[in-house]
Amino acid sequence: MAGNLQYLKKIPLFAFLDDNQLSEVEKVIIERSYQKGRILFMENEPGEAVFFVKTGRIKVTKQTEDGREHILHFINPGEVFAEVVMFEGGTYPATAEVVEDSTVGMIRNVDMDRIISENSGIALGLLKIMARRLRVSQQQLIELALLDTTRRAASMLLFLAGEQGIPTNKGIEIDISLTNQDLANLIGTSRETANRIINDFKRQKAIEVKKGRVTILDKYKLKSWL
Repeated sequence: MAGNLQYLKKIPLFAFLDDNQLSEVEKVIIERSYQKGRILFMENEPGEAVFFVKTGRIKVTKQTEDGREHILHFINPGEVFAEVVMFEGGTYPATAEVVEDSTVGMIRNVDMDRIISENSGIALGLLKIMARRLRVSQQQLIELALLDTTRRAASMLLFLAGEQGIPTNKGIEIDISLTNQDLANLIGTSRETANRIINDFKRQKAIEVKKGRVTILDKYKLKSWL
């Protein structure tokens, strides 16, 4: 990580630290590069470190009681994940998988403990990250309980467009390669149901799908399903 102080400043968790403090953080970061498909850690493995994404994208999932995968979050460059182990210890509550070739920074818990003790603002930053994740999870639970699958799919696509969207001349492209199985895992349904819903949205010209990339052509049509 040598020479990456300017990059660290762009990570919200470390943005308020001065150069001397960032230099101390830099010393304990372990950087690794991973190819698509690599599992960083599995649900219920001992929680040993906090991670952040430098490049690429990470998918965080949890296995349901019936053995299906439920996608909790997509982690983008500059974002921190696995932060919960800093406060509750124990095991990782979810699985982290590389969905795009990625460079990831890792800070061991013992080093993060020291950093927090010397820079109390980082603890507040971690709590803010966890609070945001909790709000997203609560919204997902509400939608699973109250909305039918078509409404959940429309809501999730609009959410991803807001979080991961790139404006294009056609609309808003979701900057993730998203399969129908991924969408099914996001909204808690079968792949067959997700296929049907996606085809309905395409027929209505609300979305376009090319090479796994979804573009929102008409967000108002999607909103009409809510």
